[in-house]
Order: sequence, then C-alpha cells, then structure tokens
Amino acid sequence: MAAAEARSGRSPGSTRLVAVSKTFSAGNVLDLRVAGQRHFGENRVQEAVVKADELAAEDIQWHLVGHLQRNKVRAAAGLFSWIHSVDSIELVRLLSTAAVAGQRIIKILVQVEMTGEQGRNGVAPARLPEVLAEAGRLPGLEPRGVMVLPPWLDETEEIRPYFRRLRKLAEQAETRGLLPANFDLSMGMSRDFEIAIEEGATLVRVGTSLFGKRVPVSR
Repeated sequence: MAAAEARSGRSPGSTRLVAVSKTFSAGNVLDLRVAGQRHFGENRVQEAVVKADELAAEDIQWHLVGHLQRNKVRAAAGLFSWIHSVDSIELVRLLSTAAVAGQRIIKILVQVEMTGEQGRNGVAPARLPEVLAEAGRLPGLEPRGVMVLPPWLDETEEIRPYFRRLRKLAEQAETRGLLPANFDLSMGMSRDFEIAIEEGATLVRVGTSLFGKRVPVSR
C-alpha cells in the first residue's frame, strides 16, 4: 500500500485498509486486532453480529461491504459504522430511520454499477446524484463517498478504467455539493488494490492477502 501511494504521489497512510474477514472466525479477527488493525469488513450482517458479540471490542469499526437486504437494515444499523453497499433511495430511507432509532450516525457509500450486466447490485452512474442527495438530506446518515465492484478480468490493468471513472463520478458529486471535499473511494481488493490506490482509493477491501484462501460456508 505504501509503495502504491508513493508511486502516485499520495501522502503516506492516505489509504485505509479494511480487512475483509467474511467466512473467517472471530479468532482470526482478534489476531489482526492485536497487530493493530481496527477496520474490518463483512459481507453478511448476521455473521458480523455473531463475531462482534464474541469479540466485544469497542475499538473495532465494522464495515458492511456486501449487499444489504431490506430485512437486515435494523441489525446492520445497530452494528456497522460504515456501509459501502447502499444501492437505492429506498435503502437510504430505511437506513436513516434505523439509524435515528438507534441514535447512531452511519457513514455510507453508494455502490455504483458500471458493467451494465444484469443481476449486479449498485446504482447506475446517472442515478448517483439523486441517491446522494436523498442521503444528504436525511438524519442519521453521513454520505462519505462511493464504491465499485468491477468485473473479474484476467488482466488486472484492465480494471483501472473502472476505478478512474468512479473517481470522476465522485469528483462531479463533490462539485455539486453532494459529497465532502475529502470524499472516500472504496475500491480495490487483494488482486488489484495497488491499482486502486494509484487511482485514488481511500478504502481498500482486502481479505485473501491477509487471511488466506476462503473456505465456502454453508448457507
């Protein structure tokens, strides 16, 4: 991460590491916490709730990086400090209601879908301003930025345009007053986080490089 920041002329430490601990145990999370890691990402609300209860560590900030189902909003709002996967105005409104009820302020990022493939979560780039505008006017939410899940491509360098486009969308939103000047870009995972940092990522979601290969869990 430091090398990628240096290559792109960025300040050291300007990118935050989110350790994606999905499918790994609370013990694995604890190992990294002891080493100084404080930001952890989960894909499933219930899995994260179980780990958080087991760890009871108030200094951990939990990030939801997976799709948020409407029936999990209340539980998510009670645990996560960051939600990267906001993908509709309806979800924004539900999160606001749940955050207010729990007397919390949740940092949110809007997930943008750029591939045009059916079945993928995220808002179309053209709809990003209206979703951010709604989030900005409702209580309990702090719109922080945007997130992208690019397609899986054999050549990681081919992913760069997706990261570059996300940054431009965030810059346009910031110009319109929909995001703060220090907005966040959640982009980059184990195989492409260096490219993401070079393109301006402030949050990289790294799992395999930290925890090892994932073992599928039964549903």
